Amino acid sequence: MITLKTKKIILGVSGGIAAYKSCYLVRELVKLGAEVRVVLTPSACEFISPLTFSTLSRNEVIVNIFPEKKVNTKTSTWHIDLARWADLFVIAPATVNTIAKIKNGIADNALTTLVSARRCPLLIVPAADEDMYLSQSNQKNIADLKLQGVYFLETEYGELASGLTGFGRMAEVDLIVEKIKSIISNSHKDYLKKKILITSGPTYEPIDPVRFIGNRSSGKMGQALALAAFYRGADVTVITGPTHLSYPSQIKVIKVKTADEMLDAVKKQFPKCHIFISAAAVADYKPKKVSPSKLKKNKTKLTIELIENKDILKEISKSKKRNQIVVGFSVETENEISNSKEKLIKKKLDLIVINNPLREGAGFEVDTNQIYILRKDGTLKQFPKKFKIDVANDILNEIKNLNE
Repeated sequence: MITLKTKKIILGVSGGIAAYKSCYLVRELVKLGAEVRVVLTPSACEFISPLTFSTLSRNEVIVNIFPEKKVNTKTSTWHIDLARWADLFVIAPATVNTIAKIKNGIADNALTTLVSARRCPLLIVPAADEDMYLSQSNQKNIADLKLQGVYFLETEYGELASGLTGFGRMAEVDLIVEKIKSIISNSHKDYLKKKILITSGPTYEPIDPVRFIGNRSSGKMGQALALAAFYRGADVTVITGPTHLSYPSQIKVIKVKTADEMLDAVKKQFPKCHIFISAAAVADYKPKKVSPSKLKKNKTKLTIELIENKDILKEISKSKKRNQIVVGFSVETENEISNSKEKLIKKKLDLIVINNPLREGAGFEVDTNQIYILRKDGTLKQFPKKFKIDVANDILNEIKNLNE
């Protein structure tokens, strides 16, 4: 049974009529044993008094970045201290305005300032009128934040403050509590003092100064693994091929382009890690010769001779220590299980994550994945389609189970 006893939760409340529901949310969280600190935007104070939240949470409520009194003030880094304190950050309700600020890194009030300093998972519970909620800009902001590992509890269909009926109604308190429990179950610091090395993204193998051989990997799965491991207390290093993804400053990021560069970086970092997760889509082949100048189009056929890249996992297995765990990924479009089992044995892996990019919602360039996990003892588990941050936690749970 998942418990919230002794869990530390920050509740952010932004300015919408659904703010009244947040009072019931605070009461329920406190009843379940959580310690709750509430942060309000100035607009939220127009709907609910800070005194109400202070009474319900039994803690001081934060509204302003700076103290109201300008004399006899003392230096304070409350946003850093509170950010380090929390196990989970929840914003309910989150207005379209607050979501946009978070997406764009704007920290102009106490709530958004605290979000920028957080070191824990973030759950956003939106509320807005249907046209605002379903607007192209808001949906894009939500999608972008999901890619950064932010959790969302989508709005419900129902009667809205405008008198209209549609999507945009804030989820009910019992659903928010269940979502909080689900996130908390994967956000405990069970990877403290563990060093995790992750490879992510594609590799680009140059043909000439302009062209390259690459693949469709977006790096989203590797990013999700890094974020999930970081939130669970791990010391995370990511070696990534070319992507446009970002990471918290506490995660060490090493950028590479080619398979050879990735292999060199892995060889340097591997001896320091407890767990190595090879989530990158490394090119199997590269051009034997790279043209120093751009190849011109002409009437004759262009032939590019390819040679095989070194297999990173095979190379690393030669120096693997007994207490190190090595995890591979297998992208297969047919005979997924049998082909992956062969890879697991040949590369001496502890477990392998299998997915078929031809399945809907799995593989490259999407926000979800559908996987199997095969362990070296032959145990095979199938998982339903989930957002990649949830898939990442499933993988980390299976890694943890290897030692149990």
